Amino acid sequence: MGRSRKVAYFYDPEIGNYHYSNQHPMKPHRIKMTHALILHYGLYNDLECFRPIPAEKRDLLKFHSSDYLSFLQTVTTDNQGEYEEEMHSFLGGEDCPVFNNMYQYCQKYAGASIAGAVKLNHGTNDVVINWSGGLHHAKKSEASGFCYVNDIVLAILELLKYHERVLYVDIDIHHGDGVEEAFLTTNRVMTVSFHKYGDNFFPGTGDLESVGKQKGKYYAMNVPLKDGIDDQSYAALFKPVMSKLIEVYQPTAVVFQSGADSLAGDKLGAFNLSMRGHAECLRFIQSFGLPMLVLGGGGYKISNVSRCWAYETGVILDKELENQLPPHAYTNNYAPDFRLHIPVRTGKENLNTPERIARLRNELLQNISRMEAVPSVPFHERAPDLMKEENIKHNQLEAEISATRLQGSCWQPPRDMREGLPEERQQRADISYRPLPNGESLPFGADAERPGLPIGTAAAGEQNGEAPHVPSDPSTTEGTSDGPEPGKAQQEEVRVPRPLAKDTWAATHGEAHLDNNMDLPRLVSPRNQESSSMLKDFDA
Repeated sequence: MGRSRKVAYFYDPEIGNYHYSNQHPMKPHRIKMTHALILHYGLYNDLECFRPIPAEKRDLLKFHSSDYLSFLQTVTTDNQGEYEEEMHSFLGGEDCPVFNNMYQYCQKYAGASIAGAVKLNHGTNDVVINWSGGLHHAKKSEASGFCYVNDIVLAILELLKYHERVLYVDIDIHHGDGVEEAFLTTNRVMTVSFHKYGDNFFPGTGDLESVGKQKGKYYAMNVPLKDGIDDQSYAALFKPVMSKLIEVYQPTAVVFQSGADSLAGDKLGAFNLSMRGHAECLRFIQSFGLPMLVLGGGGYKISNVSRCWAYETGVILDKELENQLPPHAYTNNYAPDFRLHIPVRTGKENLNTPERIARLRNELLQNISRMEAVPSVPFHERAPDLMKEENIKHNQLEAEISATRLQGSCWQPPRDMREGLPEERQQRADISYRPLPNGESLPFGADAERPGLPIGTAAAGEQNGEAPHVPSDPSTTEGTSDGPEPGKAQQEEVRVPRPLAKDTWAATHGEAHLDNNMDLPRLVSPRNQESSSMLKDFDA
């Protein structure tokens, strides 16, 4: 793979404690299980590890509407009955329930993706990993498909400040509709989604003819697949199409959504991909040597999700992992085989015949030939970074824990996660306290809040829902049996913002409109009622 690539890894120790509901298939606990494997395989030795800076409302406003974010901040499991109309407009069904500290959860996974984009922009890392991100269904003013805040769109907008063209690649089994919609009419972002299509499968979008609009025509590519596709068939499409696309489009940065629900045996999936076949897509895109942000996404058999993302962390680092899983706190969740790679046994027939694969490949290559090669971008003054790179404390595992929003920290594993490690690795990770700027000390795993701002208090300009000035051009400026139930995150004080406008949804639903803060379109599409829920495909 040539020179060793500098890889950053974002992980928040609290991320696995957020909990949608007992019966909901989305389990943030899978991130904690993934992290445990990364730790006990020793991969963290080759990673620059960071605790993410939570995104603030002004950061999220770069894509999402103020009313929608105010709703996410305000609604709780106790008061949701008071927001019946807004619940329907903004959440729209059982896929996206209200749960404890929901907004805080969104701040953390979105903050990690934004910070990753900043690090790529400054060239301090070649690859950045955020397995808690990749929530590709969220819209400007609507949660969808288990996704509340679209961290991918926010990260791409940050990348566009430095990069002329960004390639987005999505191998989740569900169409990356939220990201495609956000960049539907621009040629500065090429969105590519490989997904199941048909049989009223969620979200019901992403057919071959969906290629973008206006200036963005042919800069959206959709690869509709049928049940049962295997490694060989997938590679026969993925490699020649992506190779030609990168040759013609010449992106300067890549965002890769590695949704693990396209793995064989997923509870919402229908493919026959092995972990090696899934990871081969990531390996192939990485081989082009472009700055790359790697994100998680779907995945609902969480023991397989954690296997996959730990393995793909090894792929990024060019490290071969032993098939026998290392002993650690979650070992029993990988019974009965206790191995990294497990056989593909779905019994699903591959409905993607060689003839269909060849026809799809030819049509996709034909669409690529219609693109303008290397679309140019007018010069613009660059907008400031959302987060300051020098304050993310990069390049040192021993960076001090910060007590301010704009000073991130490199994360060290808590003591209970180091049990069973070899002695020399325990010693490396055995510094339990770091000095704060004021001379005090704080144990790793404790949360440092911004000085002078109690938890849940708005920053300047947020109290009345106002957004700060943003330049006009963005280029300028499983079921529960698969793991122990996580505990609830610490209860956050909830600040009640201004009342929500009752006509917000009616004014925008079904219309394509421009956000005043940027010149990219924000397409709000009416729901396809037959494909409006992911839960209907859930095999408990």
